Amino acid sequence: MNAVTRIFHKNKPLLLYGVLLAFLVFILKWLQWKFLIVDHSVDLYAGLIALFFTVLGVWVANQLAKPKVQTVIVEKEVYVSSAGTFVVNEAELKKLNLTSREYEILQLLAQGHRNADVADRLFLSLSTIKTHVSNVFVKLDVSSRTQAIEKAKRLRIIP
Repeated sequence: MNAVTRIFHKNKPLLLYGVLLAFLVFILKWLQWKFLIVDHSVDLYAGLIALFFTVLGVWVANQLAKPKVQTVIVEKEVYVSSAGTFVVNEAELKKLNLTSREYEILQLLAQGHRNADVADRLFLSLSTIKTHVSNVFVKLDVSSRTQAIEKAKRLRIIP
C-alpha cells in the first residue's frame, strides 16, 4: 500500500491533468450532442413521430389479425325412443305425404345403407334412388340424411 501512495503522490499532477482532460472531453461531447440536437431538432422530432406511428401501426395490425375465438355452447334436445315397442305415428306419416317407396327408402337410410346398397336391395337404378332421397328431403324439409333421420325419429315415423 505504501508503494501505491508513493506513486500517487509522485504522479499527482499527471493524474489530475488526466482527470481534467477526461472531464473536458465529456463536456465537449455533451455540447456537441446538444448542438446536434438543436440543429436537427425537426428531423429528430419527425423521426420520433414516424417511429411512434410505426409501432402503433404494427400494434393495430396485430390486434386486427388476431383470430377472435368465441366459445358457443349449443343445447339441443335429444329424442330417445322408449324401451317399449315402437308404434308408427300414422298421423304424421300422412301429413308428410310420403309414398310407400319413399318411406321404405327412408327406413333403409336410417339403417345406414348407402344409395348403391338401397338400389341393389330394391332392384332400382341409382338415379331413381337419388330422386326418391331428394323427394324425402323435400317432404321432411331437411338438407341431409342425418337431419332426415333425426326428424323422422322425432316425428316417430321410424324406430
